[in-house]
Amino acid sequence: MRRTARAARKQEVLVMTRKDSRELWAVLVAAPCALAATTASAATLSVGPGKMHATPCAAIAAAADGDTIEIDAAGNYDGDVCSWSKDGLTLRGVGGLAKIDAAGQNAGGKAIWVIAGNDTVVENIEFTGATVPDENGAGIRQEGANLTVRGCYFHDNENGILAGNNAASTILIEFTEFADNGFGDGQTHNLYINHVGKLVFQHNHSHSAKVGHLLKSRATETHVLYNRLTQESGTGSYEIDVPNGGRTFIIGNLIQQGESTQNGSIVAYRREGADPANPSDELFVVNNTFVNERPNGGTFLNIDPGVSTPVVVRNNVFVGPGTVISQAGAIQASNFQGDPMFVDQATFDYRLKDGSPCVDKGEAPGTGGGIDLTPKYHYVHPADVVGRMTIGTIDIGAYELGGDGGAGGSGGSGGSGGSGGGSGGSGGDGGSGAAGGSGGAGGSDGVGTDGGEEGSCGCRVVDASGGASFGWIAGLVIGAAAFARRGERRREKISRR
Repeated sequence: MRRTARAARKQEVLVMTRKDSRELWAVLVAAPCALAATTASAATLSVGPGKMHATPCAAIAAAADGDTIEIDAAGNYDGDVCSWSKDGLTLRGVGGLAKIDAAGQNAGGKAIWVIAGNDTVVENIEFTGATVPDENGAGIRQEGANLTVRGCYFHDNENGILAGNNAASTILIEFTEFADNGFGDGQTHNLYINHVGKLVFQHNHSHSAKVGHLLKSRATETHVLYNRLTQESGTGSYEIDVPNGGRTFIIGNLIQQGESTQNGSIVAYRREGADPANPSDELFVVNNTFVNERPNGGTFLNIDPGVSTPVVVRNNVFVGPGTVISQAGAIQASNFQGDPMFVDQATFDYRLKDGSPCVDKGEAPGTGGGIDLTPKYHYVHPADVVGRMTIGTIDIGAYELGGDGGAGGSGGSGGSGGSGGGSGGSGGDGGSGAAGGSGGAGGSDGVGTDGGEEGSCGCRVVDASGGASFGWIAGLVIGAAAFARRGERRREKISRR
């Protein structure tokens, strides 16, 4: 019965995908004319052996607003660090991941790259070795508005990404790996996003932090969608920390706390107190799979006692010892705590076996915060996704039995090995899920009020006259190209292991 339903649902998805593709390319017919009018002066600068520029920073110095810099992965860029304030730059590795090792250098005592410009896109680049005297050196220090990071690898830095306060900024991070970041003092993390307008963190693998958190966000709105956040053998603290609250969506993730963790809580919400910048205390935790392997247990969802808005906890799997949630008034529905019958817990393959007590036991996720909370994707290792098909009644947890062909993947810590890459957004039809082939961050509303994530588009704000900015049109084209390359990207993706 489930196979028949699966086949019918697959045909429906194929029809939807073809329709989406036709609509997308119809838009593209008109896009080039508008793009040509706004990007006549934009250039592509090449970096690497025998190229126009020897190093990324040399190309950045020569670039103008809106330029693209392509960095040959065959080059050696050790010690090449810099800062800039130019807007609309796209920097991408080609021919694989372009690796930048700080090699004892830093820009302004802060990072490998300090980005003070707006509307920046970074793709297919490996950042490692960032250290500074203040012990918080980052692969990227974001100071401008709007950043997209896609298909990158941050490891063995004091912070992977460190973003400063900018209420007008949207940060989109997708298809990216974070591993072994942190100075070891508990104040530095795999990534640390301060007070920005919105963080969309989707389709990533963050693991093995050094004492710090796998993800820390003080954003006014935080979206954590279809990731694998696994402490594994690391010594990190919280897996997700949202210390000042704010509207937060945690949907479709694999979240594991290892034996050597420094803290008993897996998700911490508003534990550092309320902040006027984050007026909402709405937290939605839907269709995730949580695994606690800490021998002494702990609390899966640790909510500050001052949070009066009931947390919505629906269709989640909780494995291992511990209290599900510390908030007495939380709205809990169709969750499962016990043995869900994973395919292989030891290798982080949290898909369900036939006969699992979680199959067909969920309930409609509903809406919250103005969006549809229904999961649209499964995480696929490493740092990728595939569409999730609901077959019959929705299953509990991050995976639908028979709903895709992907798996959570095996474990293993990070280290200095390179990661696979490929740019390109996830495509798809929205829902509570990922941005559909998104481009640069900043212009969109992230998860849309119509139940579909609109996808950050790298926008500069449309001015009062109603004219579209360079970033909006460029983001449209980037998103469309990502959509078209989706199948190719998945075929060519190289494992980070």
